Amino acid sequence: MSKFENYATKYACIAMRRENGILEMRFHTNGAEFEWGLGPHAELPEAFNDVGRDRENRVVILTGTGEVYSGVRATPGAGAITKGITSSQFDRVHWEGRALLMNLLNIEVPVIAAINGPAWRHGEIPLLSDIVLASDTAAFQDSAHFMSGLVPGDGMHIVMPILMGVNRGRYFLLTGQTLSAHEAKDLGLVNEVLPKDQVLARAWALAEDLTKRPTLLLRYTRLMFTEHLRKRMQDLLGYGLALEGLALMENTE
Repeated sequence: MSKFENYATKYACIAMRRENGILEMRFHTNGAEFEWGLGPHAELPEAFNDVGRDRENRVVILTGTGEVYSGVRATPGAGAITKGITSSQFDRVHWEGRALLMNLLNIEVPVIAAINGPAWRHGEIPLLSDIVLASDTAAFQDSAHFMSGLVPGDGMHIVMPILMGVNRGRYFLLTGQTLSAHEAKDLGLVNEVLPKDQVLARAWALAEDLTKRPTLLLRYTRLMFTEHLRKRMQDLLGYGLALEGLALMENTE
């Protein structure tokens, strides 16, 4: 088991606070808007593991900092990983990528996403939450993968077709489509769209209502909701990451 006091300030890219069993995880980069990179890629799997092993957590809220939930937005052809990556270097990415989403799904209490702005990278993380709230300034795009020269094999290939439907999910990934918050709500990705200054407060209000329920009711409902997703991840996540790495080897020449 883990203790809040042992991990609350452990991670450079996550600010945490907990009140009455509600844990807020706010992603950031040096206190400003969250920028995806190798640092967060390494920290998030460990952080989700710590959170999931702390039995004092009863609801978890995921949110970002400032105007963007996750960035920086990649441009076509930019590439998220430089040429020359070796198999040994990608082995780290493969291990962390599998652990990141599996450890998120292994959190055995309800998870609420409070999406404060655009999710340009790894939108599958908040969209895997049990309740998804979005600012009216939010948007969703998989900018870092196919349109930037990477196979979208680290979870987006599983999550988006599940949530959007197979054809819409493939179109989203192959074209670099950008969805507004309202379009995402119409597709069922988002439950509520709110003014930006109300999103986090609404998440806390919902969390406080959930914590009125018995602990085992919260835990076992979450387990039931995530079982199908964990099975799909177990079947396809490692395979997708392996294909992503194999395609990168083409750029080592």
